[in-house]
Amino acid sequence: MIEGTVPAAAVHVDLAPIMEAVASTAALYLLLCAALRFLGRRQLGQLTVIDLVVILLLGSAVETAMIHGNTSLPVGLASAATLLILNGVLTRVFLRLPSLSHLVNGGPMLLVNHGRVVEEHLVRVGMTDDDLLEALRSRGFEGPAGVKAAVLETDGTVSVIEEAHHGPAGEPSS
Repeated sequence: MIEGTVPAAAVHVDLAPIMEAVASTAALYLLLCAALRFLGRRQLGQLTVIDLVVILLLGSAVETAMIHGNTSLPVGLASAATLLILNGVLTRVFLRLPSLSHLVNGGPMLLVNHGRVVEEHLVRVGMTDDDLLEALRSRGFEGPAGVKAAVLETDGTVSVIEEAHHGPAGEPSS
């Protein structure tokens, strides 16, 4: 059996750097969520190389600020836990308050209406005509002609509804 006292330094935990990391992580998480929401939304499945580089660099750029350069394990764990907890809390809040979720995540956006591209909506969501055409082609359309509606959903996918084809008497043709 080992006898003696445990040095105070062995059991002392300095909470100041941990609390700084928690506060910085939470602030940066909320700032980035807001900035990415208001700077436009693209199809999540069709990020360009530039989009991917920006996301990777954002992670690297904010990492040091979140932990104030302190690379100790407790500070890193506190920062990671803050991100996970804050994300979980916001997810639950959005489930209980759909109006707040709509404010933060936005709603579906009409991109094509009866064969016509809604240009101002493309600009608002940060898509180009080429992005839209690519999404339409991936769903079997050569372009907006024949599309009743194409909608950018909140999850970043594009839903496409085909125009009903009508015969000469206004009846659907087969």
